[in-house]
Amino acid sequence: MRRLALLPLALAALPLGAAGAEPALGRYEGRWCVAVGQASADCGPAQVDVLRQQRVNVRIADIVYRLKLHSSQVDVVLMHGTMQIDGFFAPYEWVGNSLQFLDLEKRTRYELTLAPSAKQR
Repeated sequence: MRRLALLPLALAALPLGAAGAEPALGRYEGRWCVAVGQASADCGPAQVDVLRQQRVNVRIADIVYRLKLHSSQVDVVLMHGTMQIDGFFAPYEWVGNSLQFLDLEKRTRYELTLAPSAKQR
């Protein structure tokens, strides 16, 4: 199965340990993009918390994507308040300051791009 192309998003580079590495712990402003099938991505601002133990929370209004990064897959849990409304595993990669992954079952592409400044914890 061919890999769906992820949409490139460019913001200033983050102070990452290495190209494609996870960012430092802290709160970031981000840009969250979601595209289904071959449709153009819908993008908007997001509040991002990079937490300990390779966890990343992405908040868009009252929806939170809880991401748990493993060595090659991300565990995605979508929450609305205290209710889980979706969950899946997907392969992921950091490309510069962008986290990219696919939900192949739903043919959905996700990209989280972090802004260059963070409030360190």
